[in-house]
Amino acid sequence: MENQTVLEKLDSKIDQILQKYENLKNENEVLRSEVVALKAEKEIKDAEIEKLMDENSMKDLEIEEIVNKIESMLG
Repeated sequence: MENQTVLEKLDSKIDQILQKYENLKNENEVLRSEVVALKAEKEIKDAEIEKLMDENSMKDLEIEEIVNKIESMLG
C-alpha cells in the first residue's frame, strides 16, 4: 500500500512537470512570435529613420543653396 502511495506521488509530480513543460513550451512559442514581429517592426522603423535622415540631408543642402544665393545677391 505504501508503494502505491509513493507511485501515486511520483505520478502526480510527473504530471506537474509535464504541465509546466507544456506551459513553458507554449510561452516560448508566443515569445518567439513576438520576437519575429518586433524584428519586422524594427526593420520598418530603421528604413523610416534612414529615409528621414536622407530627407534631412536634402533639406540641409537646399538651405545651404538658399544661403549661397542670398550671399551672392548681397554682394
